[in-house]
Amino acid sequence: MKTCASLIKKLDWKKGTGLIPCVVQNMYSKEVLMLGYMSKESLQKTYATGRVWFYSRSRKKLWMKGEESGNYLQFLDARDDCDADTLLIFAAPSGPTCHTGNTTCFGNTYLSGYEIISDLLDIIRDRKVNPQAKSYTSGLFKQGLDRIIQKVGEESVEVVIAAKGRKKKRVIEESVDLIFHLFVLLREKDIEFIEVLEELSRRRR
Repeated sequence: MKTCASLIKKLDWKKGTGLIPCVVQNMYSKEVLMLGYMSKESLQKTYATGRVWFYSRSRKKLWMKGEESGNYLQFLDARDDCDADTLLIFAAPSGPTCHTGNTTCFGNTYLSGYEIISDLLDIIRDRKVNPQAKSYTSGLFKQGLDRIIQKVGEESVEVVIAAKGRKKKRVIEESVDLIFHLFVLLREKDIEFIEVLEELSRRRR
């Protein structure tokens, strides 16, 4: 990742009278989420806080994406283009990026794998914060860590048994059960899925 200081020094701030167009892309689904404008100050705050900040041309002030909706953009990386007059920001959204409720400001183009996972994680988080009497997920949280760990172990064994049986459909079904219970465990341990993805990213290098 380029440092904030090196980017500020390299970017052509004069061309946009102190502002740089900024394209935001979902690091994992590769969807283009939105276009905004950054000043030197908003770029510095983005690096400093780990959340994406912009400069509002209409309000003449800095603003953080998600400051009202709670749908933040977690900052992961930034790159300048060949003319050093545009930024590409790689981020992980915590919810729909567009104020309309759409995944992106360009509409919901397709249901990506990351979006499916994100929706499931949101449901699991809600079932812990807002328990529901008839919810299996809320029931798991109520039973505590040991029960959740037990379920992860049981489902792991079921995947192995299904794989030995060589029935593809069964392997898929048991894998879904394992992934679900693993997500519940991550939530119980207050581990964000983005932390898992970041570790995966580090290991592939």
